[in-house]
Amino acid sequence: MVRLMLLLLGVAYLRKRWRSLRVAGWLWLIAGVVIFIDALDNAVYFPITFFAGLLLLDGVATLAVAWTGMGGQKALRYVKAVAFIGASILILAGHHHGNFILSMIFGTLFLADGLLQSMSAWVVRYPRWKAALTAGVIEILLAVFFYQPYPTHYVGTVPYCIGLGLFFSGWGLLLLSYRVRRMPDSAFMRAVLDQPAIRRWQDYNPAIPADASLVWDGPPAESERALTVHVWTPVGSARSQAQRRLLIDRYIAAVDANGVISTGHAALESPEGIYISLYPGVEIDRSPEDFGRILRATRENDVPGLFQPDYATESAAWCSSTVRVRIRNYSPARLAKFWDEYRQDTTYNLTSRNCSSSVAKALEAAVEGSVGHFRGVDRGWRVFVRLLVTPELWVAAQIRKRAKTMAWTPGLTLDYARALSMLVDPRPFGWFKMARIAVRRMMRSRKQWNAQAQTARESVGR
Repeated sequence: MVRLMLLLLGVAYLRKRWRSLRVAGWLWLIAGVVIFIDALDNAVYFPITFFAGLLLLDGVATLAVAWTGMGGQKALRYVKAVAFIGASILILAGHHHGNFILSMIFGTLFLADGLLQSMSAWVVRYPRWKAALTAGVIEILLAVFFYQPYPTHYVGTVPYCIGLGLFFSGWGLLLLSYRVRRMPDSAFMRAVLDQPAIRRWQDYNPAIPADASLVWDGPPAESERALTVHVWTPVGSARSQAQRRLLIDRYIAAVDANGVISTGHAALESPEGIYISLYPGVEIDRSPEDFGRILRATRENDVPGLFQPDYATESAAWCSSTVRVRIRNYSPARLAKFWDEYRQDTTYNLTSRNCSSSVAKALEAAVEGSVGHFRGVDRGWRVFVRLLVTPELWVAAQIRKRAKTMAWTPGLTLDYARALSMLVDPRPFGWFKMARIAVRRMMRSRKQWNAQAQTARESVGR
């Protein structure tokens, strides 16, 4: 999550606030350690009941406004509401059973994530795979800690989780503050800032009107200039009827009736004429027997690649993209800079440098700093707080982590693009939107009542 916040807010935005970030990081880290230690002696002083009440209140509030979301945002709100309400009920139920169920849930989540990360690191062997393998082992050990009853017989489950959450959040803020303090501005940003005609941070999308709102109630219209992420899902791009497998055919690959594996495809298109779609220049054998061998992100699996000229050519030769994600708030200049450098190397690797990883990197280059600044203006602390409380930040961070530790696939790229679109083109908060809808309905009702009253007076006068 640290890298994602650094990406979205920008170095220039965070550098102004590194001291405050460091203080907050130390406070959160110390609070996490204190709460965790407090839960070890079976005499918990943390106000668990009060915390459960807050969870329940947040869950009910989220459930009340979940219907105001758009697409994936709506589903995410429902998931969050159900999770918060369920957790609060288990906490308030108390006694051994509620704590035991919570411990099993948290332990299973840590175990599944740790095993998945460890196995993917061992199989794929991407850069820094040993560090990821170590992190996966730590998650497995945490799972064992939650599974076994010692030392509190599951009474300290909730404080453990809160303490760990605060600790890692504080550690992330500390890393963020140290990195932005030491990180130099990129050569491109220095070139932009050194131009005498430029008096402000001007690396933004000039297609967005100067009086544009900071919040958009929905995705871009077809008439709007927007960055487009094209995704061909594995099932949608299979040559014949695919055999449906839950999650596998969504995020990894689909197998058709003839046994041919389809991994899907992803591409990125900008209104300025940039089209990024990397494809292997030679056919890769994707038979089930050899598929495990080519998963490794090593040089022996590199093959020559080629970039497709444009979407019209690619879709005419194959088929139209299955899903599209469009984003308003991006930087054409940053995207062009990235594309000028990236297209110099046409190497293709099924795991480490494929169509999906190319799109993800291009998308990150295009939206870098777009949340911290808008139309050249620093948006202040409010945008930082808003970003922290937006569920899509956690979702995007988890997707990015999973893709980095395994491989970027069209399914992960699709979900990542959707989450980023909610962050860089923020939607209104549910309560604000619901209040606005309620006010509009009241105004319409009042007009109707006034019209009916006027009609009644005219009838009486006759």
